Amino acid sequence: MIDAQGHASGRVLYLIVCAAPPAVAIADLVGLIQRLGWAVCVIPTPRAAGWLDADALVTRTGFPVRHDYRNAGDDDALPKPNAIALAPATFNTINKWASGVSDTFALGILNEAIGLRMPVVVAPYAKSSLTAHPVFAESLSRLRLWGATVLPKEAIRALPGSISADGPVFDWQFVIDAVSQL
Repeated sequence: MIDAQGHASGRVLYLIVCAAPPAVAIADLVGLIQRLGWAVCVIPTPRAAGWLDADALVTRTGFPVRHDYRNAGDDDALPKPNAIALAPATFNTINKWASGVSDTFALGILNEAIGLRMPVVVAPYAKSSLTAHPVFAESLSRLRLWGATVLPKEAIRALPGSISADGPVFDWQFVIDAVSQL
């Protein structure tokens, strides 16, 4: 929630978004998380940034949508998080994160979260041909070992026959259930 001075009061969740089909409906997830009482800051990967309506998300959350590191001397416009959700989490991001790669702002935040022992919910979203790759299972195991809550690989899927004017409607319930337990 945002106070009169524009600061987050209460719990803050960083929602890190990867470039996968559910990203186009991320505003739906933001609204559901806000109903749980969280202030939400959306942080897309560089590729996902082009998939989002950043202006609408800024209006909805009250925070800038950041996909890159800030410049030296810039104030940090985002409040400190209490938890992180990575949804949808792609094959590439999961494997890079589990390997300690911090070549994007989103990955840097995820890697810091491990060191800070911050609660993180991960909702994998990848093709079955990629999830069958042996490194993917190893990466998910490593993230679990480090304390991340890793949801089932099929947790986020388009609801059958549910198309809105904006595209498919996604089932976010696994993510909401996990965030509500943080």
